[in-house]
Amino acid sequence: MPDQNSRDRAVRTMFDQIARRYDLLNRVISLRLDIHWRKQAIAAAVQSGNETVLDLGTGTGDLAFTAAPRLTGGKIVGVDFSVAMLRIAEAKRAKTAHPSRVSFVLGSALALPFRDQTFDAVVTAFVLRNISNLDLFFANSYRALKPGGRLVALDMFPPARGWFSALYSLYFHRWVPWLGRILGGHRSAYSYLSESVRRFDPPEAITEKMRHSGFSRVTLQKFLSGAVCMHIGQKTVVQPETVDV
Repeated sequence: MPDQNSRDRAVRTMFDQIARRYDLLNRVISLRLDIHWRKQAIAAAVQSGNETVLDLGTGTGDLAFTAAPRLTGGKIVGVDFSVAMLRIAEAKRAKTAHPSRVSFVLGSALALPFRDQTFDAVVTAFVLRNISNLDLFFANSYRALKPGGRLVALDMFPPARGWFSALYSLYFHRWVPWLGRILGGHRSAYSYLSESVRRFDPPEAITEKMRHSGFSRVTLQKFLSGAVCMHIGQKTVVQPETVDV
């Protein structure tokens, strides 16, 4: 699909350009709340510590590094299509306490280079809005999971109407692009960020997409009046057929 491919190239180029300042801008724009939200996502995904986890759209690896201390007998693989982001992730990995638990792969969430039923959990943070084909994204996530495995997806959404929505809109559409220009030298990238949130599907629509892709027990948890949401879904465990004798 030409439109899909051109959008993917544009998004990849944008992330390559902002990679160097990406972590700083995340902390500033979210007032460091992104750290807490990532911890919440990993707590939902990692139960025993022995899981093999896939982090889709890993970027500079923040979600993977959040998971690493909990994976005492497991590992996490981060996938991203931005070479510049992965270079930073690899540099950060060398300085972490658990480098052997984390690895990174250059690739696309829409064409995963893994066998089916490889992972106990799939996690993703602030990626869904950038995906050109969400149905394919969820289908690939489902295939990559072992039966009973969990998908945990964290992202930003337009908050419900009210005073907070108005304040949020002012901050995100006025201040965030300005901060992007001042701190990152790339106003257009952070204009894209605010615009991608404004145009994104409501969280309930994401819930339905996950169910349509086969996920069961789909739950939705909202933070900041729904400005950030966490979706959790489980790959159905197929029960063996019983035969009467």
